[in-house]
Amino acid sequence: MAIDAEKIHKSLRKLRKFAVKLSRDPSPGKIHKLRTNARKLESIFNALSLDSEKNERRLVKGLRRIRKRAGKVRDLDVLTGDLATVHVDGETDCQVRLLEHLGAERQKQAGKLHKLVAKKRAVLKQRLHKASASLEKILQKTEPHPASLAAAESLRLSSELEIPKRLNKRNLHGYRLKLKQLRYVLELAPDHPKFVDDVGEAKDAIGEWHDWEELVAIASEVLDHGNCKLMRKLKETADTKYAHAHRVAERLRATYLKSSSHGRKGPHRVELRQSAMAASAALSEDITRAA
Repeated sequence: MAIDAEKIHKSLRKLRKFAVKLSRDPSPGKIHKLRTNARKLESIFNALSLDSEKNERRLVKGLRRIRKRAGKVRDLDVLTGDLATVHVDGETDCQVRLLEHLGAERQKQAGKLHKLVAKKRAVLKQRLHKASASLEKILQKTEPHPASLAAAESLRLSSELEIPKRLNKRNLHGYRLKLKQLRYVLELAPDHPKFVDDVGEAKDAIGEWHDWEELVAIASEVLDHGNCKLMRKLKETADTKYAHAHRVAERLRATYLKSSSHGRKGPHRVELRQSAMAASAALSEDITRAA
């Protein structure tokens, strides 16, 4: 097993496609793909030290701006979908009001994204083409071996699963970003051990909770009447999602981390279990290329 170069090229091709044409009102699916592939390339370029090159460094910087703008649209799509699943008797007016607010904000953010992509289109296409050529060169290097770089980065990120010591509402979303970056690097291997799936499960659970928290925050600004049953329902759902996300994240740490200490007064250490280390080891062998 090794780095699957075709996965990286696929992300590059998808981003070139988005650079060529992005409508003023892109579908939720297209926004999600744009955002995901942009963040994936950021993580991969960092893991392979590609972002040390001038073109790739500037490409990552440009993609980060587009990804963040796309994220604003994506968030509104998710919040709209979440709100549509809520049913509270007697609160139809509040729900419609909140849906209209989300829809108007989505239209505004989609327009800003379209304007940004149109402005950066020519430069983005050029940098993506150069990045494809650079990728081929870096994958042919033997020192430092790109697969070894990726394996080292995945081990570093995996070893940080213990940080912070205690997960709570203030740091859980930041922990999700760490899990997301780790998963992107581990997915460079052709095969996915269970560790990768479990990281993804925790990432998704935390993300779902955070979406409901965002919906609560927006609703508190838009809905101004007291004793709103819809507002109470949103808060209850957010609390339930948090409990689930926290439980899944802690289960991940309990499964793939082990504590050790030298004697009662010895230093306390947290180490990766073999099942987690094996996922990084899958990246460290010779590189395979798609035909």
